[in-house]
Amino acid sequence: MNDYDVAVVGLGPTGLTLAHLLGRRGLSVLVLEREPHFYGNARAVYTDDEALRVFQTAGVADEIHEDMNVDSAVQWVTSDGEVLVQFRQPQRPLWWPVTNFFYQPYLETKLGDTLIRYPNVEVRRGREVVEFEQDADGVIVVHAASTGSGYGKQDNVIDDATREAVRASYLVGADGGRSVIRTGLGIDMSGKSFPERWLVVDLAAKEGADPFRHLPYFDFVCDPDMPTVSCPQPGGHHRFEFNLADDDQKDEFESDATVQRLIGQYVDVDEVTVERRLVYTFNAVIADRWREGRILLAGDAAHMTPQFIGQGMNAGVRDADNLSWKLQAVLQHGADPAILDTYESERRHHAKAMIELSVFNKSLVSVQSRALARSRDIALRSALRVPALGAWVRRAGMKPKPRFRRGEYLGLDRKPVRGIEGTLPPQPVVRRYDGHRVRLDDALGIGWAVIGFETDPREALGAEALVWERLGANFATIYRSGARPQGRIGDGRRKAGLLDLEDTDDLLTSWLRRAGHRPGTVVVLRPDKYVFGASRDAADLTRALVRQVAPSGTDSRTTTRIDATPTQTGRPA
Repeated sequence: MNDYDVAVVGLGPTGLTLAHLLGRRGLSVLVLEREPHFYGNARAVYTDDEALRVFQTAGVADEIHEDMNVDSAVQWVTSDGEVLVQFRQPQRPLWWPVTNFFYQPYLETKLGDTLIRYPNVEVRRGREVVEFEQDADGVIVVHAASTGSGYGKQDNVIDDATREAVRASYLVGADGGRSVIRTGLGIDMSGKSFPERWLVVDLAAKEGADPFRHLPYFDFVCDPDMPTVSCPQPGGHHRFEFNLADDDQKDEFESDATVQRLIGQYVDVDEVTVERRLVYTFNAVIADRWREGRILLAGDAAHMTPQFIGQGMNAGVRDADNLSWKLQAVLQHGADPAILDTYESERRHHAKAMIELSVFNKSLVSVQSRALARSRDIALRSALRVPALGAWVRRAGMKPKPRFRRGEYLGLDRKPVRGIEGTLPPQPVVRRYDGHRVRLDDALGIGWAVIGFETDPREALGAEALVWERLGANFATIYRSGARPQGRIGDGRRKAGLLDLEDTDDLLTSWLRRAGHRPGTVVVLRPDKYVFGASRDAADLTRALVRQVAPSGTDSRTTTRIDATPTQTGRPA
């Protein structure tokens, strides 16, 4: 018997999210982090509605969201302040705002503090992984205390007297771009490293001052003399990033005099404190493979996204969401470990698309030729005058959609026209039978959900409903607004074990109808809320589940090998 179900290396946002998700799903988890304390400075600054939906599954979204700067416009502006493009997204199809800026020390502290709610999650700080080895039954991880010159330094000294060895069924390397786990496996990263340098300056307002009132929005300042990024953050914080020229000297630009001169163009320097200044370059790379047997990579260990669309941290959060329920399926429900291969096949394409979009935006913003800058500005203005194209740009239609590539995900094959399989559905607020309104995901829970469109899905499934019960699935019926059964006694009787939900804004039911689905359809949502399948043939859904999730060797005509017997870690969540 292994000491832990999962060992996670790294306690950044990816590791924190994964620890919450695994802990909430009832798995025993050990988290190892080489640094004794959180970094204490902001790196990531932005999260979107998709990532907040993951944090909702993790049970922490409301707590972390209260500290965020919400619904800011995102703009591309000229050096004299003219707005070239403004992106605003007032609609909230996933319930959460699309644009949310945060201060990373607040986020990490709250995520770290709330892990205490899980007695099955153990966090060990100041512990560095020195070696690891896997066998057929698990992974042996040796870790030790280390001392060194500070956060992120590579000259730490291992204290051999503190070595300990543990066993885990699976190991996840979420230990950043310099991942010890990835390098230990000999996995290379492919892509491009950019020599282009940027100076990042993090500011905090002095007590009683209000230096950022005139900087309410996130601005990409498309100034050919010095492309600049201006980012609002909560709690009296603000970030600037300045694109350096090839002949600029790093030491000169990190000096007090240069920093004061640059930020003085935007703020009163006497009203702010400089918390950090750093010249950096960036990478746009992705690991050649994300799984080696019982060892998996996540976050920056698997892919590094340039900062120009704020998706680096969010990519790791999506990794954690995708991976956590599959590890639970294997460890608690006896699923075929081969489903872990779909983690990379589902996530790689989306992560790569985000990297490519970020590089494109960097190229758009950081033009340092006046002639090219004029051409860019003319092209943007012209594009915005075309009604359909302009609307697409303003709603950020170029952002990769939460949609798995056809044929490379766990679920029914997506139909060529209007197929919803492998996509993320909207999240409405639904009305329960007792009149209370709740978010859909909160009503459905964190496991599988089998939803009947104005029908009891258990009746459509018949005896095969038992298969889904063994996976811990919740059953629900979703009604259009005003379509709940009514009339004589018994017509609207609530059935035991069935969630009775009314889509009062018709957000989800209209989405289903636009996809060609009518009352009587059964929709299965995976634990990460992506659509596993939607069909009027409920047996087809069960066959797909058995075929793709059951242990290898299971006869597709029987379901007896899909097991939800509790393990030593507790009941399936």
